Amino acid sequence: MDTIDLAKNIHQKGELDKSKNVKLLTKLKKLKSEQSDKIMHQAHDEVFEEMDCLTCANCCKTTSPAIYERDIDRISKRLKMKPSQFIEKYLNKDDDHYVLKYSPCVFLDEANYCSIYEDRPMACKTYPHTDRKRVVQINNLTLENTLICPAVQKILMKVELHLSK
Repeated sequence: MDTIDLAKNIHQKGELDKSKNVKLLTKLKKLKSEQSDKIMHQAHDEVFEEMDCLTCANCCKTTSPAIYERDIDRISKRLKMKPSQFIEKYLNKDDDHYVLKYSPCVFLDEANYCSIYEDRPMACKTYPHTDRKRVVQINNLTLENTLICPAVQKILMKVELHLSK
């Protein structure tokens, strides 16, 4: 399956499950924060024990992460560029942060490896954000990520199984 078909299939599945996932995330939000985090984090860990992001990399192919000053400093240093040069060459300003000008990410190679992996933006390091504290605070983002990331789809399936017990 080529990249376009993969992204289309992920997006279609996310759209198909959208109303179910809205209800699921609403149910999760009604729990105590520690309990919802525990459920989501357990599902996250289980999915990422099995899943290899290099087989997909749809996030890198279809979205642009938020890039902050500390990311710019770190990445430009790695690329041996001045921060201003890095911004000029690779970034656009979007509200209170920068985003990449190009999609797919210019740092993604043909084998889905990131050429700046050790210094990648914090948003990339923490993606898909399903293991963060108070995860229900970003339910809208989690729902949006079901259109991009098959891992998020699987995580929500595991959460649904847990909540149905």
